[in-house]
Amino acid sequence: MKDEELKKVFKMLDELSNDISVPRNIRKKAGEAKNMLTDKEEPMDVRIASIISMFEELLSDPNIPTHGRTAIYYIISSLDSLTAS
Repeated sequence: MKDEELKKVFKMLDELSNDISVPRNIRKKAGEAKNMLTDKEEPMDVRIASIISMFEELLSDPNIPTHGRTAIYYIISSLDSLTAS
């Protein structure tokens, strides 16, 4: 179950990082989030918390289109469910 959720998060991050209608800084952070998730140096909970914090900061950007903001909320929700399980 956790692996499937993680694959969904990777797919969402891929889509966000390749969406040219989303500002470049958001696409860059989505790529960084993917790298953070694959980094095995820190525990998964710490990596997820860091990514959630990073995306919550991005939500204050007024240049995010509505679908990009929705995608970020969905990613945050999915990551949060990974820590709860």
